Amino acid sequence: MADLLVEQPREITISKTFPTKPKLKPKAKTPSKSPESKYWSSFKSHQISNLISSIPSIDFSPISPHQFAATNSASLTLFSSQTLSPTSTISFSDVVTSCSFRCDGSLIAASDLSGLIRVFDVKTRTPLRRLKSHARPVRFVKYPLLDKLHLVSGGDDSVVKYWDVAGESVVSDLYGHRDYARCGDCSPINGEIFVTGSYDHTVKLWDVRVDSKESVIEVNHGKPVEDVIFLPSGGMVATAGGNSLKIWDLIGGGKMVYSMESHNKTVTSICVGKVGKESGEEALQYRILSVALDGYMKVFDYAKMKVTHSMRFPAPLMSIGFSPDCMTRVIGSSNGIIFAGRRKGKEDVGENKSGNFWALGSAEEPQRRALRPTYFRYFHRSQGEKPNEGDHLIMRPKKVKLSEHDKLLKKFRHKEALVSVLSGKNPENVVAVMEEMVARRKLLKCVVNLDEEELGLLLGFLHKHSTMPRHSGLLMGLTKKVLEMRADDIRASDALKSHIRNLKRSVEEEIRIQHSLQEIQGIISPLLRIAGRR
Repeated sequence: MADLLVEQPREITISKTFPTKPKLKPKAKTPSKSPESKYWSSFKSHQISNLISSIPSIDFSPISPHQFAATNSASLTLFSSQTLSPTSTISFSDVVTSCSFRCDGSLIAASDLSGLIRVFDVKTRTPLRRLKSHARPVRFVKYPLLDKLHLVSGGDDSVVKYWDVAGESVVSDLYGHRDYARCGDCSPINGEIFVTGSYDHTVKLWDVRVDSKESVIEVNHGKPVEDVIFLPSGGMVATAGGNSLKIWDLIGGGKMVYSMESHNKTVTSICVGKVGKESGEEALQYRILSVALDGYMKVFDYAKMKVTHSMRFPAPLMSIGFSPDCMTRVIGSSNGIIFAGRRKGKEDVGENKSGNFWALGSAEEPQRRALRPTYFRYFHRSQGEKPNEGDHLIMRPKKVKLSEHDKLLKKFRHKEALVSVLSGKNPENVVAVMEEMVARRKLLKCVVNLDEEELGLLLGFLHKHSTMPRHSGLLMGLTKKVLEMRADDIRASDALKSHIRNLKRSVEEEIRIQHSLQEIQGIISPLLRIAGRR
């Protein structure tokens, strides 16, 4: 009877527990992308590789569906921005250097190395005008955004010309550049104001209403200017030359606002892109897109003065264009390949779904049948509805699934938990259990109580993972303690001695690698210090 009154010992457990996780989580190999990087990465890549040579100029039509033109060798090719396939080709007698659509998208002007400028009808490819006045190759031609009757051009004769297209005559010869006039752009707010850049390092702002025919503002880029564009406000311009991109305030008299030098080689072309939707605040987030001979495309936020995205291509880049509807990005390279990218929008989805119904009219969406109590769907209504912002959510508790070592830790059976996790193949779990046992001050006690076979498991794990950087802080200290506390047992066993020899070799190899890295660091550090002074 007395034996029945004796209380039987009960196993102590924790009422609520969670799976053990490592405290030192390894960092992701690739940093998480920002929303803007995701936006620029959403352009699906497509290569157009049937062109002959370098593509020095790309221009988009301002009118929907925004087809684009690319110059290559002695031809001008028009492409569809939806399918990215060529629609027509216009042949020249010499290498085509530049092209520009008129503001209504019905005409396109192109220049070549013979000094000739030709104007074509986009639909029929009929040549309408021949403008011949430059004595040397023409490097750029530009239609003003607010003018259908005039053209601006410049070339290797250092002369900038303002043309009357209808009369095939020059309205003004603008002298001022002392070297090749390589690029130009027209103001978005006034059709009679434009800017040009030259290899004499200068960028000049012209106003054809000035009687003196001299530049209104002149700035010095410091390197031969490869490209120049107006920013959407019309009061600032961006210039590209050397490995730098600079922004100038024209309203402030030509003051330099910022200089970006993130490219390693010459910046060849720049354009303005837009981030966001078709309407709202996001539509006003403009960016400068630049390409260079180093094969990189950079996206520059000139409001925050920083590079927000970078993308590399396998060839030197010569030109870039961005469609007005923010759906297509096109980059021309030096080896005749066009790297085009297009985002999938609502129009694309509509085309895929409707198929051939465009020829028959708009396809109506099928109407869903009304809900009735006899339908299965009636009893599952509203289960897929998403909660509103102010709704109170009652979450169903999820059952926590514990692994074997977590169950043993819950019962305070520390040695068995350590042996169990060492028998597995996940080093993260082993480290997590060791960290938990360190917090409970039971790890060293478990190491003392391990038998020969279990100690071999521990030494084998330390041999494989003690030199890993993210675990070495804990495991190298544990290795030292194991060698001190179990030295006699290790000497008495050949199997444990083998583990120690392997551990010694891995540690010596890690020390050798660290010494080599220190030597490399000693070589690179002075070079980085010198580069930082420039």
